[in-house]
Amino acid sequence: MGITARGIGLLVAAVLLLGAGFRFGYPELTLLGAAAGTALAVALVAAARRPRLLVSRQADPDRVARGEPAAMTLTVRNAGRMGAASMLATDRCGDQVVPVPVLRLRPGADTTVSYPVPTSRRGVVPVGPLRVTRRDPLGLVVLARSYGEVVPVWVHPRVHPLRAVPTGAGRSLDGRIDAVPHGSITFDSLREYVVGDELRRVHWRTSARVGELMVRENVDTSLPRIVVLLDNRSVAHPDPESFESACEAAASVVTAAVREDLPVVLLFVTADDTSAEPIGTGPSGPLDRLAAVTLTGEGTLEAAMARLRRDRLGDTLVVLTGPGATEDLGHVGALRGAYPSVVVGIFGAAEPTPPGAAGLVVVDAADGAAFAAEWDGVRRW
Repeated sequence: MGITARGIGLLVAAVLLLGAGFRFGYPELTLLGAAAGTALAVALVAAARRPRLLVSRQADPDRVARGEPAAMTLTVRNAGRMGAASMLATDRCGDQVVPVPVLRLRPGADTTVSYPVPTSRRGVVPVGPLRVTRRDPLGLVVLARSYGEVVPVWVHPRVHPLRAVPTGAGRSLDGRIDAVPHGSITFDSLREYVVGDELRRVHWRTSARVGELMVRENVDTSLPRIVVLLDNRSVAHPDPESFESACEAAASVVTAAVREDLPVVLLFVTADDTSAEPIGTGPSGPLDRLAAVTLTGEGTLEAAMARLRRDRLGDTLVVLTGPGATEDLGHVGALRGAYPSVVVGIFGAAEPTPPGAAGLVVVDAADGAAFAAEWDGVRRW
């Protein structure tokens, strides 16, 4: 709550009039001062009355690739018994302020506003809450309140199509396995029989013991596990645009792996422990995490490589970084024993990385689209 300049002037006038009236014995001045004070008190009561507004919003869509259109639809309903003649409302969309027409909103009526959400930059755009400003009829007091919740709109990195997907270094008795049906190699667990299961997968000894048919569940240990490491250190990306390109490349690799039903893990050089969890398709999926990640001044590439060497999360490692990390590629090269396939993508470098740097396959790219175009030329999987 705040008092406007007009309200402050009236308050000063009330104090002066009351003081002069009592000091010099002028009842007329005392009466004027009392009237000014009463007007200010009435204004405070009128502005403090909280209007009953129901706010709902719908993002269409709430997840979008960078540059694609997105819109927010806001509905405000006056659930009170009083009109909204003295209210002004604005909705916040990222750094923008959007006016909402509620000035003539009658009791029981509603108003709907639709406006575009800015998607020119990757990130999480917070939309809301609705800010309602209420003034008294004399314009002496102003009171602002917030209504509704903040709804995020996830602006994902652009995804560029990749035709080639890394196949890892899994092996079987027949040699190298590039792609085999899931559930064909290693026993994992038992489950109850369902219609359609092959009888050759029935575990008869367990079935006889429990009194019902039990079927073996197998997993394919030859399927490659892909690890995508995104370097989110500011020292690695002197130009933030190179980091945006690295985010697009990470989104492209992850999307291609998920499309092929390959296990994939997305990691950041500087992140909490939850970043090592396998990727899913829920609200905290990989593209959401790529939308929310930002550059940071913490962490080192050496420490990230040490964690990868310790955990051994897969057999194919894709490291995406910027020109500021070229001197640290030796730490990446040291992982070739733990990860049979290692590819490094460097974005925004002024000069090409020397061939065979640290014994790695290095892809120099200006942006995410160039990385996707050069990706198919990488054949050392």
